[in-house]
Amino acid sequence: MPDLRPILHINGLLLTGLAILMLIPAAVELAAGDADWFAFWASAVTTGFFGIALILANRRPNLALDIKQAFILTGLAWVLMVAFAALPFKFTKVSLSYAGSFFEAASGLTTTGATVLTGLDTMDTGILLWRGLLQLLGGLGIIVMAIAILPFLRVGGMQLLRTESSDRMDKVLPRARQISISTATIYLVFVFICGVVYVIGGMDAFDAMIHAMTTVSTGGFSTSNASLSTWASPLIMWNAIVFMVLGSLPFMLYIKALRGNWRDIFADEQVRLFVALVLVTAVAMAWWLNADGKFGFGEGLVHAIFNIVSVVSTTGFMSTDYSLWGTFPVALFVLLLSVGGCTGSTAGGIKMLRFVVMWQLARTYIRTLITPHGVFQQRFNGQPVPPDVTISVVAFIGFYIAVLCASSIVLASMGLDIMTSFSASAACLGNVGPGLGAIVGPAGNFKALPEAAIWVLSADMLIGRLELFTVLVLFTRHFWRS
Repeated sequence: MPDLRPILHINGLLLTGLAILMLIPAAVELAAGDADWFAFWASAVTTGFFGIALILANRRPNLALDIKQAFILTGLAWVLMVAFAALPFKFTKVSLSYAGSFFEAASGLTTTGATVLTGLDTMDTGILLWRGLLQLLGGLGIIVMAIAILPFLRVGGMQLLRTESSDRMDKVLPRARQISISTATIYLVFVFICGVVYVIGGMDAFDAMIHAMTTVSTGGFSTSNASLSTWASPLIMWNAIVFMVLGSLPFMLYIKALRGNWRDIFADEQVRLFVALVLVTAVAMAWWLNADGKFGFGEGLVHAIFNIVSVVSTTGFMSTDYSLWGTFPVALFVLLLSVGGCTGSTAGGIKMLRFVVMWQLARTYIRTLITPHGVFQQRFNGQPVPPDVTISVVAFIGFYIAVLCASSIVLASMGLDIMTSFSASAACLGNVGPGLGAIVGPAGNFKALPEAAIWVLSADMLIGRLELFTVLVLFTRHFWRS
């Protein structure tokens, strides 16, 4: 049995930080004279009490973790953070059930963007700010997890992201602390610049701040039911496109760029595939929209680029209800729901790295069929791909499809139609946000779903964000017996 004390101590630190974050919307509500300040304050006190209790009861001079402890920490931390982040949704005037509160908090921290809230345009600033802060915090946490913790756990090919300076598997936290400083700086600079441009484009300061938080984090929460289509400004739309793309690229490449290695961004195979996918699908969709008479080619191209980037980056903003565009766009968006951005970014989904590895595997296998005695080496960014990476990628994609199918079947058993069941599962497992169809589509909402479905989709969001195996390994007897 692994020593849980450092794990509980770290969870205490995280909960204490979450409690401090709750004081920000509490102060905003108090200044506005709204009674919801007390709900935020009470939530902060409750969260802080449990956090400080865990810190004091599990003090350790050394917080270095081994692999088994890192698995437990990663899973437990996200569940606890979501469980306590849900409290304001439960006790403020939005008064969601705890299932709905947990769903909204999970959607925020995993930067999924699916919501059970309606009436966002007239909602109090405190709860809107809390949603934005959750996605701001979640986006940063996702980056740190993706480039500092998951590579050590050898999850789904993530070990390809390991760098020469991060080769001590029993020293997860010290390395994470170093990475956090660089990534947080870059991340917050992006948020600031994005917010400034939103203001220039016509948003007020509050809307710009919230949307900057949810754009760079590729989260997709908005202050309006109609998302970014509320602000009919080309500058706002293109600003969102730029920062959704920036949030979808590996943040480790930005750190390298600051050290003078700018070419690494354009040489990275993930980045090239991401850009090629967006451009090819956008041009194809714009051509189809023009031929179908819905938009001119130029206008259609802008809408296509925006909504494709929004889905592939797993942000979930919309410029218009693309589920009404016709059969070809809907079919294409169904496929794009599970694609995702690059590994090491804030985006969710299967991710580009795994598609690159799978393409390399397929190409190698075809060459082997032609030349049975030939020796062919798979490569990623010029470096050999170890066999265990290929195996983990294939296993990841297989399990991803299995979880997606299982979740869809469970939702269908609750009486939901197949489009709603599949697209809601794909959107939550891929951390995209909106699905397709009248209920959970871009213009819809998850509020109408049964409470049991809400719990299933909350689990999907967490499983998808934690790269599947990080969660599944905790439910094996071998993990606890070894």
